[in-house]
Formats: sequence, C-alpha cells, structure tokens
Amino acid sequence: MDEGSMDRSEGFGERLLGVLLDRARLLPPQLIAPLIAEEVARIGGRDVSILLQDYAQEMLVPLPGRKLHVGQPEPMADSPAGRAFLRADAVEVRQPGGGVRMYLPLLDGSDQVGVIALTLDTVGDDDRLLLRRLASLVADMLLTKNAYTDQFFLARRREPMSVSAEIQWGLLPPLTMTAPQVQVAGILEPAYRVAGDSFDYALNDNILHMAVVDAMGHDLDAAAMATIAIGAYRHARRVFVSLAEKYAYMDQAISRQFGAEHFVTAQLMHVNIATGEMELVNAGHPPPLLIRDGQVVQQLESATTLPVGFGGEVPRVREHTLQQGDRVLCYTDGIIEERVDGGEPFGEERLIRCVNQLGQEPSEGIRADLRRLSHMLKKERGGRTSDDATLFMVEWRGGAADHLAVLD
Repeated sequence: MDEGSMDRSEGFGERLLGVLLDRARLLPPQLIAPLIAEEVARIGGRDVSILLQDYAQEMLVPLPGRKLHVGQPEPMADSPAGRAFLRADAVEVRQPGGGVRMYLPLLDGSDQVGVIALTLDTVGDDDRLLLRRLASLVADMLLTKNAYTDQFFLARRREPMSVSAEIQWGLLPPLTMTAPQVQVAGILEPAYRVAGDSFDYALNDNILHMAVVDAMGHDLDAAAMATIAIGAYRHARRVFVSLAEKYAYMDQAISRQFGAEHFVTAQLMHVNIATGEMELVNAGHPPPLLIRDGQVVQQLESATTLPVGFGGEVPRVREHTLQQGDRVLCYTDGIIEERVDGGEPFGEERLIRCVNQLGQEPSEGIRADLRRLSHMLKKERGGRTSDDATLFMVEWRGGAADHLAVLD
C-alpha cells in the first residue's frame, strides 16, 4: 500500500466493488449517484461528480443528485474531463490546495457513457487500478438504470428536443464501438432536431454489419420512414441474409408502408474484420470516402442502386479490400448540400479538404477525430445545419491474428 493512502489494497477494493454492486441492484435510479458518492468516500474520495455527454457532443454535463459535487458543464475540448472522455483514459490534475483530481472515463465495454471525477489526497498504483474498476462498474450501473428512467436523458439535454429527434435518439445504437480489429463512431446533427437520418451496426462473429439511412422529407414523416427502414434492416440482419437481401427487405417495407412516392437513401456495408474485405450497396447516397494515413485516397464509387422504397431492383454490390488502419467515412447529403456564403452548396471538395486538414494533425482516436471533423465542418458552414447532417466512420485495425494475444 502506498504511503499516505487509505486501505485501497486489492482485497479491500474487491469488497468495496462487491458492496456497491449488491446495494445498487435494487436501488431506484435516483439513489444510484448518492450511493456511488458514499462508497467513494470510503476510499477517501471527495467532491464526486458524474459527468454525462450532452447530445450535441460539445459538453460534459453534471448529473444532479444528493452527495454529488454539481459544478458547471465542462467542454469536451480543452478540459481534463473532456480529455479523459475522448481519449478513454484517466487524467490526473494536481490541486492547488492539495490532493489530486481524478477524471476517469465511464466505459461499458467500449461505449463511452461519461466521466466520473473525484479528489483524493494521494494517488498510488493500487488506487488507479481500483478507480478504473470502479468507473467500469459505475458505467454499467448507469446504463442498466437508464433503461427505466428519464433522469439521465434529462441531464444530457441542454436545449429542447423535437419529437422526431426523440424518436431517432431512441433508435440509435451506441455512438461508438471498439473491438481489437475494428472501431466505429457516429454523429448526428442537428442533435436536437434531427429527423430522417440514422445509422445502425452490429458485430456478428467476424462480420461488421453497418447501415446509414437518410429518409426523404422532414420532421415526423422522415422519422417514421427512418424508423421503419432501420427496423427492416435489423430484422433482415437477424435472419442472416445477404447484403442484397437486406436491401430487398428494406425496400419492400418502405414501399408497402408509404407508397411509390416516398424513399430512403441508404448505404449498406459488410466488413470482414479478419480480412478487411468490404461489401457495399449504395442506394442513392453520396459515395463514402476511403481515408488512408489521414488523407482521402478515393471515393468508394459503385454503380448506384435505386433508393430504398422505389421497388424491385436487384441491388449492385461492390467489393473493396481495406488496408490496416484504413478508415471509411459515410455521410448524408446534409453535409455537402448546405448552402454557404454566396448560396453555393458546401460540396464534396470542401468536405475532402476538411478531412485532409484534420488528417495532418495527430489522431486522438476515431471518436475524438470524428467529433473534431463534425465541429470543423459546422464552422466551415458558418454554423448552419438546415438539414440532417450525419457522419459515420469505421476504422479497420487489422486481422484477428494480430490481436490473439489479448485472449491469452
């Protein structure tokens, strides 16, 4: 045990985590945060804050609750909490009055929930290990309780949300996913008014299944179409059909429900995470960008298939082979069709220039890089986002043989 530390040895830590888990099981959601603060106090921690990501991915906002330290929201950029969140790693800050302020990412698997912050008088290696485990348990508890409370949703909101956006946020999978061979991240804008854009993914064995959709129209009509498109996609994915058959399921669902004058553009992809082989169906969508060593090397053009809902066409599947470290960026037309000064569309050339500019800076990981790109694009558009504007990125990190050591 480190000199000056309380008893935070491994045995004590296991008992602490066990007590926290046992007590939390039957507690209502509003008592989870006070319980966490109480248990942290047992290891000498104080001023406990739980910070959750806001929907616009700009700020980490404090969760209110008894025994919690509720301060001001902390910006994602240029704050210790933001660095901990975006890099998925602990940050330690020495306090002028003594002690160390710890910021630990709340990770449930690879899904980033937020950050827990607390102050200790001294910090040793045993403390760091215990706090990492504590943060993982807290993340799991928050996600479990989140399923049947609005408390955490309300804390994350910084402005009113439309009904269509409410539908879309309830439809989304986690915004990030990380496995040894692959990472994904996505961002929806405008966060509080999004309607027809959505994305979905699932990692089943060695195949990463992905879809990005953009339903025509606005507000509830677009949200309803996107919901049915994603629902049909998930149904098809779960009965283990091919990429072409997934398109057919979605096409039939939209055409039968909404008729021939309504449609959804989509990109459907399979990536074999062991080999990097990728299949792509582009149904009326802008072509994805292939990014290698931080720079766009090509647009992944393919023979365009009709948008989902026009009925009956056999989709055209294009195959690509990714190299280790390659990223594929999908985006909806709201990114490139936004009007900028002078009335001209933002365009693909500006998008590619922004991607390349970002690629000249050191990477901070796919989640942080995509967030920086989203904010750079918004700034380039003069802060305007008049249509849904979605970014979705996948990074292939290498085959299974490169990562077998993690299972040893």
